[in-house]
Amino acid sequence: MDEMSYCSFSGGEEYKNHFLPGIYVCTECGHKLFSSMSKFEHSTPWPAFSQTIHEDSVTKHPEAWGPLKVSCGKCGNGLGHEFLYDGPKEGLSRF
Repeated sequence: MDEMSYCSFSGGEEYKNHFLPGIYVCTECGHKLFSSMSKFEHSTPWPAFSQTIHEDSVTKHPEAWGPLKVSCGKCGNGLGHEFLYDGPKEGLSRF
């Protein structure tokens, strides 16, 4: 799993159907965010992951309307949102 997949959620539509093994990293700083092992198909137009690589891979910020805003844990690049309990299995999130 040496291959790096560069993916920013603000423009990640091209990675929705990308299922090659690898690590998804921040497009701004190269920080490791998600593994292809946690990627799953979802009805949204963006790639979906059930968990981050490390606890400090992302930072989470509450928003008034519900889901948590997610940013790169190293540089703060905006990645989208975490939707609690919307993952591929019960109890998992969707990033």
